Amino acid sequence: MPETRLPMRQVREILRLHFEAKLKDRQIAKICSVGKGTVRRYLKRLAAAGLSWPLPIELDEATLEHRMFPPPPVVLEGRPVPDFHTVHKELKSRKSVTLQLLWEEYRETHPEGYNYSWYCELYRQWAHKLDIVMRQEHRAGEKTFVDHAGQTVPVTDPLTGAVRHAYVFVAVLGASSYAYAEATWTRDLWDWIGSHSRAFEYFGGTSALIVPDNWRSGVKTACWYEPELNRTYAEWAIHYGVGILPTRPRRAKDKAKAEAGVRLVQMWILAALRRRQFFSLPELNEAIAELLIKLNQRPFRKLRGSRAELYATIDRPALQPLPAQRFVFAEWKKTRINIDYHVELDGHYYSAPYQLVGKQVEVRFTSATVEILFQGKRVASHVRSRKPYAHTTLPEHRPKSHQQYLEWTPSRIVDWAAKTGPFTGRLVAALLAEKPHPEMGYRSALGVISLSRKYGPERVEAACTRAVRMKVHRYQSVKSILASGLDQQPLPQLIVRPPVEHANIRGADYYGDGAQPAQGVGGC
Repeated sequence: MPETRLPMRQVREILRLHFEAKLKDRQIAKICSVGKGTVRRYLKRLAAAGLSWPLPIELDEATLEHRMFPPPPVVLEGRPVPDFHTVHKELKSRKSVTLQLLWEEYRETHPEGYNYSWYCELYRQWAHKLDIVMRQEHRAGEKTFVDHAGQTVPVTDPLTGAVRHAYVFVAVLGASSYAYAEATWTRDLWDWIGSHSRAFEYFGGTSALIVPDNWRSGVKTACWYEPELNRTYAEWAIHYGVGILPTRPRRAKDKAKAEAGVRLVQMWILAALRRRQFFSLPELNEAIAELLIKLNQRPFRKLRGSRAELYATIDRPALQPLPAQRFVFAEWKKTRINIDYHVELDGHYYSAPYQLVGKQVEVRFTSATVEILFQGKRVASHVRSRKPYAHTTLPEHRPKSHQQYLEWTPSRIVDWAAKTGPFTGRLVAALLAEKPHPEMGYRSALGVISLSRKYGPERVEAACTRAVRMKVHRYQSVKSILASGLDQQPLPQLIVRPPVEHANIRGADYYGDGAQPAQGVGGC
């Protein structure tokens, strides 16, 4: 009958104290912190194994354990062997199902069957023969493992012939090993989130947990105990009602299911596509989808059925329903409100309440909208614009008086610019005057002034002189002049050409009152 075993080092000590020290069982039990019955059982097992003290020198601990604890027979005469495939399946199907419950049901059907301890021992022996990934405990609908395959797939542009490599995303349900795979152009956050959403749609529901690697797209800071998730990834998890449990750094066993899924995808899908040439990403994903069906329907080697069958009976009923709406991808950015009460995003400027100037805010932006949040509360919302160096400004965000804006005024900024040089002051004044509201030019004016830190006041003044002469009152123009070194070139001189005298050119008198063209002069 199976029993809890002591380490063989401790068993040797019990035997030594009995045979060499000649101690009584009570004394041995007290020294070794075991019961008297345990001491007696080990002495009986030693005799039953045909061994005596001292033990043979060549007898190591593994051999001694095997001799004293021989493996039980798999089949005992007259006792029906449980269907451990069904037992294994039942343990995965519900969190509340235990071996104790399954054994009681087994004994109700087979009263002459195994006792509970033998039942558990036989199941452990059966489960030990499975692959290590199959032996992990994964409850139905509990976990989805995600990862990227190390192998990429080349895709040829049909027009240029250029080859671009696509990455392969893999998701695997823990209990049934039901797999999903797709190709994406990148492994960035946009594709990472999109692949997760499409995987859940393929599964027809969501698992309770997502287990990713410490991939930088999803995990901002890898940590053994508390990994910090990317803000968008965390927002996606809230939308789908799942928890994200990244694997521990340098612990491959935490993602063994994902790695096994990746190996299967590489073996049965990517290897099968190695001789095919693809000319678009949709074409590649169509081929992957066809082979994915075959992969999920392949019979297991050591279990009954297939991934598709286990998915239909175990995972699918336990998955949570998909949300009513698909996740809207949004990114986050931390920034401060500039003195012109705008924030910059991809070269465009969006207004916020002027009272928040200098405060740190969060910008949440999608493909269609831009939201500005201060201390978790939304303070501004805009339609996203792709127009560079332009402003989107709401009237209610402007201060009541544009002539006095906190401690900043147009005259103060012009005076500050004039410290660099008179033409710098003139350029900044013209820059502010060309804006509908002076505050909209504050950012560009400060940009011109700040160029002195990199190029020095003399060069900035020379660049502004050239910009004023050319009547281009923009920060980018001054920056371009400095970057190209035009400020160190002599200014072009204005050339005044003398009047040209010619017989066919009419003079000013010709256009007097009543003047007529002279005969024989063909003016034009």
